[in-house]
Amino acid sequence: MIRLADAMRRGRYAVAGAWLIAATLSLAAVTGAFGTTLNDLLSNRFDLPGTESEHTRSLLADHFGQRPDSGYTSVFAGDVAPAAQAQVLKRAASALPDARVGPVQQAGPGVAFAQIDTRLEPQQAQLRVEPMRRAIGAEQSGATRAICVPGATACSGRVYVSGQVAINRDLQPVFDEDLQRGEMIAIPIAIIVLLVVFGTLTATLVPLLMAAGTVPVTLGLLWLLAHELNMAIYVTNLVTLIGIAIAIDYSLLVVYRFREELVGGSDPPEALRTTMRTAGHAVLFSGATVAIGLTCLVLIPLPFIRSMGVGGLLIPVVSITAALTLLPALLAIFGASLLHMRVPMIGLRPEGENGIWARIAETIMRRPAIVAGVTGGFLLLCALPAPLLSLTPGSSKGLPSQSQSVQGLELLERTLGPGTITPLIAVLDSGRAGGIRAAGPAIERFVKQLRADPEVTIVQTPTEPGLPTYLPPDPSGRYARIVVATVHDYGTDEAKKLALRVRHDYVPQAGFGTARVFAGGGPPAGVDFIERAYGSFLWLVLGVLALTYLVLMRAFRSLLLPLKAVILNLLSVGATYGLLVVAFRWGAGAVIGLPEANQIEAWIPIFLFAMLFGLSMDYEVFLISRMREIYDETGDTERAVSLGLMRTGRIVTAAAAIMVAAFSGFMLGSLIGLVQFGFGLAVAIAIDVTIIRALLVPALMKLMGEWNWYLPHWLARLMRVPAGTRPGAGV
Repeated sequence: MIRLADAMRRGRYAVAGAWLIAATLSLAAVTGAFGTTLNDLLSNRFDLPGTESEHTRSLLADHFGQRPDSGYTSVFAGDVAPAAQAQVLKRAASALPDARVGPVQQAGPGVAFAQIDTRLEPQQAQLRVEPMRRAIGAEQSGATRAICVPGATACSGRVYVSGQVAINRDLQPVFDEDLQRGEMIAIPIAIIVLLVVFGTLTATLVPLLMAAGTVPVTLGLLWLLAHELNMAIYVTNLVTLIGIAIAIDYSLLVVYRFREELVGGSDPPEALRTTMRTAGHAVLFSGATVAIGLTCLVLIPLPFIRSMGVGGLLIPVVSITAALTLLPALLAIFGASLLHMRVPMIGLRPEGENGIWARIAETIMRRPAIVAGVTGGFLLLCALPAPLLSLTPGSSKGLPSQSQSVQGLELLERTLGPGTITPLIAVLDSGRAGGIRAAGPAIERFVKQLRADPEVTIVQTPTEPGLPTYLPPDPSGRYARIVVATVHDYGTDEAKKLALRVRHDYVPQAGFGTARVFAGGGPPAGVDFIERAYGSFLWLVLGVLALTYLVLMRAFRSLLLPLKAVILNLLSVGATYGLLVVAFRWGAGAVIGLPEANQIEAWIPIFLFAMLFGLSMDYEVFLISRMREIYDETGDTERAVSLGLMRTGRIVTAAAAIMVAAFSGFMLGSLIGLVQFGFGLAVAIAIDVTIIRALLVPALMKLMGEWNWYLPHWLARLMRVPAGTRPGAGV
């Protein structure tokens, strides 16, 4: 680290210039200067490799020219004549390269709809939404343009371009607005906190420059990857707000230590060496733990979660790189001027041993067992509701209604139910050309069971030619589709239970013989998504725990401190899961304006674990590293714990305040999934800093005494670090 600090000091202007160029090029790429904006490359694509739903999707694409996740739904409202409906659908299809228009079906009085299927990839299908609207005369705004009956003098109805693809497209500007609101909260609060902590304008500027370099570069790398990989539409918001928080967080820790060394009398070069040897070392290991946690997302075999994992993993990778290059270069450029331009009434505020953190440390050292018991009991109490998490693969609940795609969805919800947009699709493979005719009786028995199910609203079948619900077999006569619209949204428990009834009851009871029926589409895909995601999650969690333990053992030079850190992080994550239930399922979050939701989106617990496990370790590494440093100097555990808490309490609390502010930006969003995610992150960081790091960790370390630092000689030699002490023994 010392050699790195010297190298960055010598090449400080070149390093800063390189980051400036990289950030500028990245911003140009993301905003479309090189042809395509980042938003145009994003799409929510729920491929489910190795599942029945994915096989169904392949059959639909190969034999019927459709993808369940790339279709459009045209919704007609008012007195629209059949001739006008046909003309609208013809115009819409003309905007697509390979469209297949389904029959117009009545959803209720004055409401009808038709599906337009395509083989386009979801991302390409999203880019066709606006050309389709222009072709049929519908506007992008919420006040949709009326469709006139051919030959009539007055307009008699309206048409909405809806469906999953159109909704995803219309959500992009909503995400941009949500991101701007989040930034308007996070950045001003970060500036205020930095001014209070540092006491000078120049020191406050460094973390902001760090964020200004890392966030654009991360988005630029994301833009490059999005040309080859599927990236979820959430990823821009995640990368920006979390990237701001982590960049400022890392630089805050480093700049604070640099400032402390300057105040202590070191010259700038020596202060930089000491800072990088201590705080820089801590940031490196902190970033490694964040990266380890996010690696579990990349390894989950689902493109949607993997894409967010890739985006999330870029954040610590870029932030660590900047912390080891850009940050020391900036510190070398500013040097002693970091102490200039003091803020009135704040100044440098040197740390002492008589402040609030000294009193907290003294209280903990006097009553460690009581503090540990009360705080640990509180966390266990918060974690108790965690098993009541009810997961959904997604939901249309809470979508902003200003877009015409959502307005069309709401029309269908009021008449048929939200399951019309994402129906269950069963594909029958009779095994031979022309075999569908022989399977007719079994199909009729299957359809009869479906129509008797209270969860089903409409069934389209290949056995009713001449009716609006007729779906012809494929040209070979081997394959057929049965499309089932449901009362509830595809992610609800009711729709998921229907998918299980279809697979385990209705298909076997219909007696298809040697023919095979594959259930896919909305509800079955939701079931497969959750099973696939959580089927491997437990093993990945265990792997993350093991790797984190080894990294922290190397960082702390201790056998037991990493174990304590891992256990407390699990307790923190469990408490966060429990509070999600309390806030959303039980409705307690309404007190602060959070919407009530009976289900938590399935990606959220996984992503929360990955993010929180790493972010929580940030503060653990910084706190314990400082305690370890003091213990190595004094050999006194109690003094190391007390003084370490006093010297880091203020800065860790400030870093956490910035994190909570950034994550609270998600809670102002329009989509309930991001609201839940932001709440989970903000609450977890607040609990971690106020309860775990400030109270529980010091109390446990006081109780553990000299065992905190124990590391066997053989293990120390293996890891190439000094051996730790053992109570009653030498080093």
